[in-house]
Amino acid sequence: MLWLATTVKLLAEIALMALLGQWVLGWLAGPHRERNPFYQVLSIVTRPARWCVARLAAAVVGQEPNARHVERLAFACLMLAWLLATVTKIQICLAVGVQACQ
Repeated sequence: MLWLATTVKLLAEIALMALLGQWVLGWLAGPHRERNPFYQVLSIVTRPARWCVARLAAAVVGQEPNARHVERLAFACLMLAWLLATVTKIQICLAVGVQACQ
C-alpha cells in the first residue's frame, strides 16, 4: 500500500509541476505559446489530467467546460490527490515505523 501512495504522490507532483511550468511559460510566451516546443511538451504531460477532469466536469455539469476552467479544476484535483496521498503515506509510515519507510 505504501508503494501505491508513493506512486500517486509522485505522479501528482509531476503533473502539478508541469501545469505550473505551462502556466508560467504561457504567461511569458504570450499569444505565441502554442508554437513553443517546451510548452507543447508540458501540454503533453498534463493532457491526461486535463482530459479526465474535462470528462468528469462534462458528466456533472452536462456541457463541455471552458479550457481555462479545466486547467484550474485539474490543478485543484491534482492538489487534492497529492494531499490525500501524502496523508496516506504519513499514516502508513507511522503505522509500520519510520525506519521501514526510508
